[in-house]
Amino acid sequence: MDTATATVSVTDYHTAGEPFRIVTAGQPEIPGSTVLERREFARSSADVDRVRRLLVNEPRGHADMYGGFLVPADDDGADFGVLFWHKDGYSTACGHGTIALGAWAVNTGRVPAAADGDTDVVIDVPSGRVTARVSCAGGRVKRVAFRNVASYVIARKVALDTSRGPVLADISYGGASYASVDASSVGLAVDAAHYPELIAIGREVKWALNDTRWARHPSDRRLDGIYGTILVDDLGDGPDGPHQRNVTVFADGEVDRSPCGSGTSARIAVLADDGRLAIGQTLTHESIIGTTFLGRVVAEVRAHDRAGLITEIEGMAYQTGTAAFSLDPDDPLGTGFLLR
Repeated sequence: MDTATATVSVTDYHTAGEPFRIVTAGQPEIPGSTVLERREFARSSADVDRVRRLLVNEPRGHADMYGGFLVPADDDGADFGVLFWHKDGYSTACGHGTIALGAWAVNTGRVPAAADGDTDVVIDVPSGRVTARVSCAGGRVKRVAFRNVASYVIARKVALDTSRGPVLADISYGGASYASVDASSVGLAVDAAHYPELIAIGREVKWALNDTRWARHPSDRRLDGIYGTILVDDLGDGPDGPHQRNVTVFADGEVDRSPCGSGTSARIAVLADDGRLAIGQTLTHESIIGTTFLGRVVAEVRAHDRAGLITEIEGMAYQTGTAAFSLDPDDPLGTGFLLR
């Protein structure tokens, strides 16, 4: 694909404040027999990555932009597949993107839906198959709840020395691996006033753990790595379950404005391990901007010879616009730049 002459069409959504840019036309071919294989191709393809950079970089995007390429499903059991991308590359999972794709698929008629009731949108992502249940009333999408791949605890209370002193990290999986750290243990709170410090410690913890044994996926090395650090404010337990506020610092210093969908699944695994969240209870999970996801355990399973959980994360996504992006061949900035 020649990004100097082509047009790339997108539909933008936000889920609880976090952007998700859906590429609807203009992306190059991304071959592979599975979504995970297509991700590996995209990571090594200069042509595909030029389009990612065109859409995520300034002046068309920004350092916290997120989006996805639509690709074929692995088989007839899913409606479509997706490759998730951000400023640093391609992720293995994205809960807020799954919620946005569920809403988009119903809103556009990609997946036919009744005007009233629930419709399942089945999506193949690099970490496996997920299902977004889209609830409509009066012909409008009202909420989306997605069921994730199995979540599980990898390690508890891993000790790290950081620039803010010693910390203990809980490592868990929710389609990607995350390290959870109590924000108060590094002298911070999850609020906008501490935004730069939260990014700095989030990056530090992620990279300290990224090449350790805890970052290894138990069955597929293509899913290795610590995707992000979840910094947590614990707001206690109510009659329905725990209430927490978090900020997820993922990739290399990117900040999730939403409560982080796959990160919420990873947090549920830790809270269930603590005995604080059982089937029938709900995690109220706030973001740094005050938006909320609701997280639940819907089933207990075995995942890679360990105890695992199927989680359901409920939220909502809203369309923010459409665009056709292009690149003037005389533009000296090319596919753009990033400024953090």
